[in-house]
Amino acid sequence: MTTTDRAFVVVTTTHDDEAKARTLAADAVRARLAACAQVYPIRSVYWWEGEVQEGAEWRIDFKTRAALAGPLARFVEEEHEYDTPEVVGVPVVTGSAAYLDWVNAETADR
Repeated sequence: MTTTDRAFVVVTTTHDDEAKARTLAADAVRARLAACAQVYPIRSVYWWEGEVQEGAEWRIDFKTRAALAGPLARFVEEEHEYDTPEVVGVPVVTGSAAYLDWVNAETADR
């Protein structure tokens, strides 16, 4: 592992439909807004419309450069069906130099 002088983030969202989550992930990667995305099942508990809600969702973790966090967030918000989709970015503070080089190479310059 190495600390990097370049800035990377993991941007997370969720979806209630696996096929749509996979499509959103693939479309963002195809647009070169993320180098990759993991899609996996989770169980969410949240406050919505005045009460506690619970349900199955699919979490998507996009790996990208920090410079693309804004364009990726806009893409998710435009393509997502939720009224208020989760879009949260967390900085990557350390990582494999080879992996981060790959993320850098596989994302678009914007």
